[in-house]
Amino acid sequence: MPAPRTPKAARSGPDPAGFDFTACIRPLVADMAHRVPDLRHIDHRRVAISFSQTRRACRHGMYASLTPMRFAGGELHTIRRGRRWGIQRLYDAAGVEMLYILTFYLPRFLDLELREKLATVIHELWHVGPAFDGDLRRHGGRCYAHGSSKRGYDAEVNRLTDEWLSLGPPPALYDFLHCNFRQLLQRHGRIYGTKIPAPKLVPLDR
Repeated sequence: MPAPRTPKAARSGPDPAGFDFTACIRPLVADMAHRVPDLRHIDHRRVAISFSQTRRACRHGMYASLTPMRFAGGELHTIRRGRRWGIQRLYDAAGVEMLYILTFYLPRFLDLELREKLATVIHELWHVGPAFDGDLRRHGGRCYAHGSSKRGYDAEVNRLTDEWLSLGPPPALYDFLHCNFRQLLQRHGRIYGTKIPAPKLVPLDR
């Protein structure tokens, strides 16, 4: 996979229309997927980036989430209560189908400390299944998403975060993450970006 390029919007100065969060977080996601060997199965071009505005500006709740666009094993449908169900498909402007949606919850995500923000991105990318087939990474134990030990999952995330930082990513990629939500808002006037509704299950049997 070719090395990701930093979009012009992320290289240039502040956007007079405001701060495009999703345009600036995408190069960071692409770099992590390209630079860390354990994440190189991820094709960042097929991961849609979205953000959602939370109602309350507090640290409690989700900071980010990864939505798979396929069922277990990369299947396009599943059987529930005797009926076949599919999931709404998502395509970009060029017609490329997205296999995952990575959503950040603002201001909650931006109000974390820098290290926590970087680890949060890695945390969600580590959920991407090793086959990159639209399914999640499935661990053993009752909780397939995080495995039998949440502490063990977090330790792996911290290891990957340390590895990414040790590989010398350009600081400009994550310079904006030194700011919290209010600081970015004061600097740019408004924060905007791509918002993608959660995909719905669609009945396939009439």
